[in-house]
Order: sequence, then C-alpha cells, then structure tokens
Amino acid sequence: MIKDFILPDIGEGVVECEVMDWLVAEGDEIKEDQVVAEVMTDKALVEIPAPFDGKVVKLFYNKGQVAKVHSPLFSVELAEAEVASEPSVAAAPVQSKVVSPDEAEAVTDNGAQTIEDFILPDIGEGIVECEVAEWLVSEGDAVVEDQPICDVMTDKALVQIPAVANGVIHKLYYQKGEIAKVHQPLFALKTTATTANAGSDAMVASSAPEPESSPGSVTATASSEPVARSGKAVASPAVRRLARSLNVDIAEVPGSGKNGRVYKQDIQSFVDGERSEPALSPAPVVADKRAEDSVVPIRGIQAAMARQMTASVQTIPHFTYCEELDLTELVALRTKLKQRYADKGVKLTLMPFIIKAMSVAAKEFPVLNAQVNDDCSEITYKGDHNIGMAVDGKLGLMVPNIKQVQNKSIIEVANEVTRLSAAAREGRVAAEDLKGGTLSVSNIGALGGTVATPIINKPEVAIVALGKLQTLPRFNEQGQVEARTLMQVSWSGDHRVIDGGTIARFCNLWKSLLENPAEMMLHLS
Repeated sequence: MIKDFILPDIGEGVVECEVMDWLVAEGDEIKEDQVVAEVMTDKALVEIPAPFDGKVVKLFYNKGQVAKVHSPLFSVELAEAEVASEPSVAAAPVQSKVVSPDEAEAVTDNGAQTIEDFILPDIGEGIVECEVAEWLVSEGDAVVEDQPICDVMTDKALVQIPAVANGVIHKLYYQKGEIAKVHQPLFALKTTATTANAGSDAMVASSAPEPESSPGSVTATASSEPVARSGKAVASPAVRRLARSLNVDIAEVPGSGKNGRVYKQDIQSFVDGERSEPALSPAPVVADKRAEDSVVPIRGIQAAMARQMTASVQTIPHFTYCEELDLTELVALRTKLKQRYADKGVKLTLMPFIIKAMSVAAKEFPVLNAQVNDDCSEITYKGDHNIGMAVDGKLGLMVPNIKQVQNKSIIEVANEVTRLSAAAREGRVAAEDLKGGTLSVSNIGALGGTVATPIINKPEVAIVALGKLQTLPRFNEQGQVEARTLMQVSWSGDHRVIDGGTIARFCNLWKSLLENPAEMMLHLS
C-alpha cells in the first residue's frame, strides 16, 4: 500500500514552506518518527518526522523548492505490519488517504479496507473550533472525492468540508449543532486498499458525479411534478437552511427536481399549502393561547459581530459627521457606461466609484487609513488601502475588503465588489478576504435609510454609511430650482486620532471627486 504524507499545519497562518534538506532519498527504508525532512517557514525551522514504517517511494519537491501545506510532501510504501494494523495507520498525522479521481463507485469488499479519520484542518486564522451546521451525508453513505460532507460555521463564515477520497462514511464524530475542534477528527472514512494505492493521482481535482444510488439516497426518476420520497432528502445547504428557518421537515417536502431534489420553491409551496389547509377545514373556536418564547443561542458570525461591536463602542470615542452628495453627474456617467461594460461581464454600480474616491482622498489624508493599538500609544498608517464593504448576508453582517484599492482601476474594483458581495450573501467569504481591512463603507441606503451612526470596525479609525439615492429639488447657480440626484452620507471617526476638521476636509475632497467625475479621472494612477 502506497500512502502520501500530507504536509500538516506547521504554524498559525503558514500556508507554505521551503524544503531546506531531505534526510532520506527515494528507495530508503524509514521508521516511524524518523526525521525525513527539514522545512523552513517564515517563523522557524521545522523537522518533519515519518508517521509510520515503510519505504520512501517519491519525494514531491527538490531541496530549495516551496512546499504547500495540505499537499503531499512525500509518499511511502507501508510496511506489511502497518498495512495490517488499522490503528497504526489511523494514528498517522495525515488528513486522509488519497484516491484515484475516476473511482466513483461505493467501496466494496474487494481488497483490504482501512478506516481513516478526517482531521479538521485550520479553517481561518485564529479559529480553534466551529459549529457543525449541517451534515450532508449519513453514516453508511458512499461518497466520492470532493463531494460535500458537511457545512461548519465559524465566527467568520460558513465553510463546506469536502470528502478527500472515495469511500463509505464510517462514523460522524459530532451531531448537528455541536462544536467541533480544529485538529481533531471530524468524521471517519472507510476506503479500500485499491483506492489507497492510487497514490498522487488524487492531486488532480475530481469531477466525478455523485453516485446514482447509495444508502439513504433518492431513487425516484426526474419529473416536472414534485416527487415524494422515503429516506434522506436531496437538497443543497442553502435549501436546507431555508427549511430550518421556516421550521419545515425537509424530508416531508416533495421535490420537483431530478431524483426528487428539493428546491427553494418546493419549500415555499409546501409552506403555502400548509397555511391554506385551515381555510379548507376550519378548526373549532378555542380560547386564546399565549405564544411561547423561544431561546436561540447567539453563535457564529452573529456572535463575532456582537463581540466586535461591543469592543468598538466601549474603547473608541465615536463622533459622526454628515454631508450631502450631489451625484447627478456620476449617476449619468454610470448610466452611460453601464450597458457597455455589462456586455463585457462587468457589473458597474456606484459602489466602485465611491470606494475608489475614498482611496484617492485617503492619499491626501492618511490618518483615515490608519489603525491604533489598544492603549492608543501607537498609530500605524497603513500603506495599502484595503477598503471593506458591510454586506447583509444570509448568516449576518460580514465585511469583506477589497485589497490594494490604490493600485486598482475602477473596473477592477467593480469586479471585486461583485465577487465579494456574492460570496458574503452566501456566507462563503474566504478568510483572506475578511482580514486586513483599513477603512469601511456601509450601504444602508440599499434598505432605504438616509442617515445613520455607523460603528467603527475596530481597529480601523473611520467608517461611512451611505444613504439612499433621492431625486430632490435644489437651487442651481442661476437661482432656478431643478431636480438633482442626492445622497446623504454619515461618517463616524475615532476621536482619539481624528478631529472634526480633518474628517470634514477629507469628506470635502471625497465629495468633490464624486460630484465631478472628470476630476477624479485626473487622480487615477
């Protein structure tokens, strides 16, 4: 049996390392705990030991090359004693066994079977635990490589955990709603020796479809009409979340998709049908009953936001500055360019202009793009303008940020706005997109508001809330009344390092860039 050694997490935030020296060669016999290689991260020199006895088959990197965390470092042909001993193999510090991507059938009794624990990897900087939001499989189900196994929720995002090999789910170590620990087993997967011998072929991404049938899967044929089923419902995580939010047992919902797959409209139709039933058969009049209170734990992103906002208002003296922007010319320019860039796949909204103008103004007033330490003894003027957008997604408020706005064109910013907004609304923002923000914008106007007092996203020192666009009468230079497109904006600043005059001058520059788009073009690099 040939087994890949997957380079584990070797330091917080470390995603790659340099191979400094190989202490073995291909063909060498090695013993468990024998040092195989030395690798250098940006923090330390780390020795990599052998997790089991065997013979080195392949070294995936040469000395001096950069190796990736969670990718194969070397492969070993296991000694017979290791193959025969399941506990010994399972104890190896490896996430999973590798499989051939073209093996899509369930595990059979052909060949020796091994049971591997899937170790929950680092899923975000500083994250040590997460909540199991949804299991997408059950014990005994056959799975294929890259098939989603479960959704877990951290305090930053919803993360989907895929299968790393073909096999059968042997054990789920947590129930839905329980807290799973990083670097601890999440589930166990039973694979065959044939699957394990596939070696490094698993480095190729699998595109195999889900098996046509498996324990608990749907066997109904596709139909344009909803299909009733027995057993586990086939549905995406988003559909399952909708069912939970409506207190609907998804197993009772007839699915209109292939093999009875349940869609959101199926959930809604099911709920509407239940609501209409009392009208068909009125219930007898009974005495009024008090509705019961429900207690729901605050977890995940909502809990993280609560902690962040509490720390912000308790430690930062906020002050708010409001202004009115006349965006008539900018709206006209955007309308003129919108279709032209839509044909190129670019969604051109006002937000990219607003964010880019913030970056241009921050060059003149760098204190708006700064951060202060906890005791306010140091201020760091950030070189990059990583401007965040508050997005009201399915899982709560998220603030992904666009990196290095100062180096991006308005079109590049527009593409990032589209990408991050879509990811945030689905609760699947990458951890890297949530880190390193320097200045934030909140678009309350999307929901109809005009003026707000936004809370600063600590350790940043300023944030702006955008009101809704309104067409209102204003006097022009000739004293005549005309319709203008206006937006109210509300800035909150950290009064420890920003005074009223500074934020007013910054806002005036930002305002002039947006009200006169031609002037903003002169500042673009």
